[in-house]
Amino acid sequence: MEWREDRLFLLDQTLLPRKVKMAACSSVEDVTDAIRTMVVRGAPAIGIAAAFGIVLGAKASTARNRNELLKDVLDASERIGSARPTAVNLFWALERMKNVLLQNETDNVSLLKDLLLKEAHTILSEDRETCRRIGLHGSALIKEGDGILTHCNAGGLATSGYGTALAAIFAAGEQGKNIKVYVDETRPLLQGSRLTAWELKAAGIDTTIICDNMAGLVLKEGKVNLVITGADRIAGNGDAANKIGTYSLALLAEAHEVPFYVAAPRSTFDMKLQCGDQIPIEQRDPDEVAVFQGKRIVPEGVDVYNPAFDVTPHRLIRGIITEKGVVTPPYEANLAKLFD
Repeated sequence: MEWREDRLFLLDQTLLPRKVKMAACSSVEDVTDAIRTMVVRGAPAIGIAAAFGIVLGAKASTARNRNELLKDVLDASERIGSARPTAVNLFWALERMKNVLLQNETDNVSLLKDLLLKEAHTILSEDRETCRRIGLHGSALIKEGDGILTHCNAGGLATSGYGTALAAIFAAGEQGKNIKVYVDETRPLLQGSRLTAWELKAAGIDTTIICDNMAGLVLKEGKVNLVITGADRIAGNGDAANKIGTYSLALLAEAHEVPFYVAAPRSTFDMKLQCGDQIPIEQRDPDEVAVFQGKRIVPEGVDVYNPAFDVTPHRLIRGIITEKGVVTPPYEANLAKLFD
């Protein structure tokens, strides 16, 4: 994504890999729709897009003082925040943007708008550095010749450009390690086969797509040495919400004694939540499951259950890779230290 000409340009992920096209966002509504329809997706990327959405809302504001501008920003924040409920980075970024106005008492509206834009750029640049550090810490877990299994997309497309789970893989590749990556296709929207495979191929990393229901066999055959996924929200006890199917993968990894890791920046942690049961789970359009390439594949009148995420309990997670290092159990105590 990039900010230019007073607009936010997003790589339209709904069109990949068949077409590479940038979508221009000129308003709060454009950004909200882009997040809701998954033109932009991945928790860190959603947060960055939300920050620039606030900038667009402020830009359109006719406020004459700070209080009026704050009212418009709060309204924009509420609209953007309604787009997707699970990814906590969205709300973390919106909070940071609101704090720009809450912590500056000047009534110079032009200056405040400039400060909002500066904060959005800061969030973007911080994420780039954060992802690089996650990659560095995560790559230390990957050995020469390892097979790695991942689910959904936690690469550059999900962040500012380097990734979280894929950052560890990219870094390992840059270090010259000979590795092989197995990628779950990730039903129903195929983020693994459409997005992750596209990124890994571009990076020159040996990549094989498997259907989600093949993961158990691949683990049984000994092709995988570790599993790494991203996360959209992590509770204070280490329970981690990620794309639907991650929980099943973690159970399979445990059954085959393969370590399961989660990679995420500190902005993905919601320390106000005691456990994963408190994480809100987004329910998406049933047609994402019932319709494929424009054709209905589920009989009319049959119900469809389509949660976008599930929660992997902390007992199944060997470690959580952050920009500050790898956090290991006991999670409640060690995560408290991470945020001390």
